[in-house]
Amino acid sequence: MASTRVIGLDIGTSAVRAAEMEFTGRGRTRGAASLVRYAEVALPPGAVRDAEVAEPATVSTALKQLWSQAKFSTKDVVIGVGNQRVLVREMELPWMPPAQLREALPYQVQESLPMSTDEALLDFHATDDVAGAQGRMLRGMLVAAQRDTVNANVIAVEGAGLRPVMVDLNAFALLRALARGDLSQRIVALVDIGAAVTNVVVAAHGVPRLVRTLPSGGLNVTQAVASSLGVPLGEAETIKRELGVGSTPGHDPAAGVISEVTRTLVESIRNTFVYYQGSHPGAGIEGVIVTGGGAHLPGLGQFLSSASRLPVALGNPLVDIDRRKLRADLTGRESRVALPIGLAYGVAA
Repeated sequence: MASTRVIGLDIGTSAVRAAEMEFTGRGRTRGAASLVRYAEVALPPGAVRDAEVAEPATVSTALKQLWSQAKFSTKDVVIGVGNQRVLVREMELPWMPPAQLREALPYQVQESLPMSTDEALLDFHATDDVAGAQGRMLRGMLVAAQRDTVNANVIAVEGAGLRPVMVDLNAFALLRALARGDLSQRIVALVDIGAAVTNVVVAAHGVPRLVRTLPSGGLNVTQAVASSLGVPLGEAETIKRELGVGSTPGHDPAAGVISEVTRTLVESIRNTFVYYQGSHPGAGIEGVIVTGGGAHLPGLGQFLSSASRLPVALGNPLVDIDRRKLRADLTGRESRVALPIGLAYGVAA
């Protein structure tokens, strides 16, 4: 059976990560996906700020190192975007064929955007075909990304000699990576806690119903500890991981700082859940799946579960993926590879 290889590339605040997937037959068929190669290279502070490439040359250098290290089979990549300058909104549009919809989209949504359609890259992810008061309608997710935030990633990728064949939304990649098997039959919240941003997706039976990007992540906690104690970021990161969330503030001065900053993030996540539940009565969230480097902060899962009154589990995008060809050991790091794997699934679907 013919196979296809796709590389998903995640440009994060702290590292660049790439996963080479091999698909046989239909990419989403259970057991049809294999993870062939995975690698990551750390980025220096400031190269990516607020989930947007700030120093393209620095990121390009890291990407060259990543390709040299992992020996990926192609330079074609799928890249993701997801920050405060990418708007995702649920809306209904008049039904029309896909090609016609793409042409008409700027005119259909221009009154709904806080930016000019000339400055935005637009996409519409249809989820339902419904009958409305004005006739047949398409319900789905409008994605509007400011051009320069996307171009910054593309410039960095092309500077490394790579070829971006597709630009996808990180939130949709997260959904494809995790909402498979049992999770595709439930209403779940997927929460990817990165260094500087947190992506939240509420999916009902595998269909995205709400997407939010929160401007906070694990790095914010580390920076707060470093500022409070007057120590370097590396030492602050170690302290954060050793103490976790829930330590008695009197035991260590950093404990209170960790709890305070983490509480702010958790409240933002919880408020997103509350907004969804208020907008979708009778379709309550059944559970929360967390991924990303920030999800590994000790005690965070229990904290989020207590605040949201929902069960929380660490996500594993590799649960039904063949890894026999993979040389890297990802034990304990499974949740960190969700975005690059989900980006690869975008082409294979």
